[in-house]
Amino acid sequence: MSILIYAESAEGKFKKVAFELASYGKKVAASLGTTVTAVTINAGDVSELSKYGVDKVLKVSSDKLSKFTAKAYADVIKQAAQKEGTKVVLLSSTTDSLYLAPLVAVSLDAGYASNVVGLPVSTSPFQVKRNAFSNKAFNITEISTDVKVLGLAKNSYGVFENASSLTEEDFSPSIGDNDFGVKVESVEKVTGKVTIADAEVVVSGGRGLKGPENWGMLEELASVLGAATACSKPVSDLGWRPHSEHVGQTGKPVATNLYIAIGISGAIQHIAGINSSKVKVVINADADAPFFKVADYGIVGDAFEIVPKLTEKLKEFKANNS
Repeated sequence: MSILIYAESAEGKFKKVAFELASYGKKVAASLGTTVTAVTINAGDVSELSKYGVDKVLKVSSDKLSKFTAKAYADVIKQAAQKEGTKVVLLSSTTDSLYLAPLVAVSLDAGYASNVVGLPVSTSPFQVKRNAFSNKAFNITEISTDVKVLGLAKNSYGVFENASSLTEEDFSPSIGDNDFGVKVESVEKVTGKVTIADAEVVVSGGRGLKGPENWGMLEELASVLGAATACSKPVSDLGWRPHSEHVGQTGKPVATNLYIAIGISGAIQHIAGINSSKVKVVINADADAPFFKVADYGIVGDAFEIVPKLTEKLKEFKANNS
């Protein structure tokens, strides 16, 4: 009765969330006296999972699954859970897994808790701590079903090495045509830079930057920090930046280690979507901008003066410490 995790990958390589989920799963498995099994779909070398405590990998390889289709992927996870007789299924909170988790839960007749931010408070009864009210509060949720599905909030646990001896097994679930009711025509991917989904640091800009021609200084700062670039809703609505960079409650929620908001006033929907980030830095010329009320660090001033100076200082620091 192992714990099952879905280890997400892209183009054959595991995403960071896979290692965080494995780390979390190992700790939960220890409290339940069991092991961790991961199911992978079209992943390459799976041995890296053993560094983070995975004991067994069910490897699924199928050309049919080359493009993400929620129903088909959910069916694979369900069959993996049934094969292993698992009672706890763990998924991350990426866009794909947020689609998958409810489908997996329904197929397994399981209770589902999303936005889990810590290890189980209790295993008998089974209770977990979750973010609630757009990350403004926490609640303790009890799951009484035989099988439980948990969605771990991003960057809520961390990545920890805990080496194990790994067993690999080829797994060929039954995939029917009815799993592909939604046909994926194409997938557009960002190349050559850090994506918001995988970023530890996000540098985000708002209307205070006055136009798309000024985004170069944000991209330079992001490059120095190894960060992803993002924007507020008005910026994407104006067409200054692609909608894929829109973060917030109505865009992509983020839970990064560092979130830098430049020229963003801080509408409640934006703040709700980034509030799980651990450290929030705000740069804004308006001292009364709402964002300052939730910021860990704030700088009142002209972004066109501050950002280039900050970038240069960071470059000097990296050069002196390389």
